[in-house]
Amino acid sequence: MARVLVTGAAGVLGSRLVARLIEAGHSVRGLVLPADAQAQRLAALGCEVWQGDIRDARSLHGACADIDCVFHLAAIIISHDPQIFTQVNLEGTRNVVAEADAAGVAHLIYVSSASVTYPKLTAYAQSKLDAEHIVRARRGGFSIVRPTLVYDEHGGLEVRMFLDYLRRFPVVPFIGAGAALKRPVWSEDIVDGLMRLADKPAPYGKTYNFSGGEAISMHDFARLLLRHHRAERPFVHLPVWLCRGIAQLLARVMAEPPLTSSAIAGVVNDANLDPSEAMRDLGYRPIGVRDGFARLLQTSEPKPTA
Repeated sequence: MARVLVTGAAGVLGSRLVARLIEAGHSVRGLVLPADAQAQRLAALGCEVWQGDIRDARSLHGACADIDCVFHLAAIIISHDPQIFTQVNLEGTRNVVAEADAAGVAHLIYVSSASVTYPKLTAYAQSKLDAEHIVRARRGGFSIVRPTLVYDEHGGLEVRMFLDYLRRFPVVPFIGAGAALKRPVWSEDIVDGLMRLADKPAPYGKTYNFSGGEAISMHDFARLLLRHHRAERPFVHLPVWLCRGIAQLLARVMAEPPLTSSAIAGVVNDANLDPSEAMRDLGYRPIGVRDGFARLLQTSEPKPTA
């Protein structure tokens, strides 16, 4: 049984991973922000709570003491300020890696993003890719995992935001043709994959795609989302160049525009990452999104939407 540190332990994935690790018999230390309301819930599971901020290297001093494996999940996904991505995703990772190296941690598992494969990187994707380079340069063993579009019974952050956008209009202005292929992944499949890295480590130094079991176009994914929430809408497909022009204009006049270049990138870029290596090495077995929605989203009993 390993002694494990989980950063971002109070998040959706982090808290589920903590629970699974403890259930499996591992000793778990969870890094949470000071005064995080979820700290007591983690402590009730039997998790040792460590309060700190990955942006502050001093607050991490000692967090990796006697730790065998670090799961680095803490990150910012959505922000209108690109500097936040640099501070948290890049410099925060640098601080976590430095602390792990100082403590002699044998294995650091970094949760990156499928967006690092986009042909033109967003500020978020660039911060995650730069953080990957920091992880690869560490002195100890490491693994990198790249989830695709994550969903759970509540939707998942990016999925919920996309659904809110789709529901906002009686006729949906859809960005582009919707041909980009995604592999939406159930959050529990990601947690299962991470558990497999803890319980039966694969060769260190590998990057695994933690993607879903099937590819689906953004158009079909949007239809699937709306159908399962009983909120079907007609679509009007807008040229991507027009959407980008609107986003640029809004960025000049609004601090938090409703349409951004990052949101457009998320719709028009493929994230169809092949999970076969994770399946072969780890026994990772993700379900497809249609099966996942049938199992999960219908159980949440969504209310009809006008």
